[in-house]
Amino acid sequence: MRNKFDEQLHRLEELLTQMGELCETAIAKATQALKDGSIEQAKIIIAEDEEIDQLEKDIERLCLKLLLQQQPVAKDLRRISAALKMITDMERIGDQTSDIAEIIISSKGVVATDEIHVIGTMASEVSKMVRNSVTAYVNRDLELAKDVMKADDEIDQYFDEVRDEMIDFIKEEKGENGKKIFDLIMVTKYLERIGDHATNIAEWVEFSITGVHKDSAVIHER
Repeated sequence: MRNKFDEQLHRLEELLTQMGELCETAIAKATQALKDGSIEQAKIIIAEDEEIDQLEKDIERLCLKLLLQQQPVAKDLRRISAALKMITDMERIGDQTSDIAEIIISSKGVVATDEIHVIGTMASEVSKMVRNSVTAYVNRDLELAKDVMKADDEIDQYFDEVRDEMIDFIKEEKGENGKKIFDLIMVTKYLERIGDHATNIAEWVEFSITGVHKDSAVIHER
């Protein structure tokens, strides 16, 4: 019975890794579509979000099966319940990459500007946060999860940098190109929110390992 349970837990890890990789790919594609002004690529990102949504449902079903059929012990229960929380954040990451794609489409591809070099770096960093948070879950790596939480401060600084740069543009241009500036601020805000979701995932990884969640500070028996 335990062997089958361990196999299903391993399958859960595989599906979570797959979902995380899809989120990473979506972030990379959204960033490239923004840089290229590619409406066609933006439409593909929106269509591919359905795959992330489907994986969320598949993982949720597997978690419920593990809970109902296997009667897991405390540490396994934490691992399964953490996975249920993690997929909600990953699904929202998919939604936010789709939101960036919608901005590209509505702007007819005219969003990116050479002066806002930090957006590409910001996207790479939030993608790394997503990857590391899922890796931390699979490997039960508490230190890696904590690294993800620390990285969120840097993402917030990137957002502040872009916002301040946009304010300067507005002053210099006296309100010209207002929609373009607003779109750029929204893109960076979505990237900042992706960083927040990656941090949430890392916090649930910490809970799955230690029994303590940051918001509740509740200790669960091992």
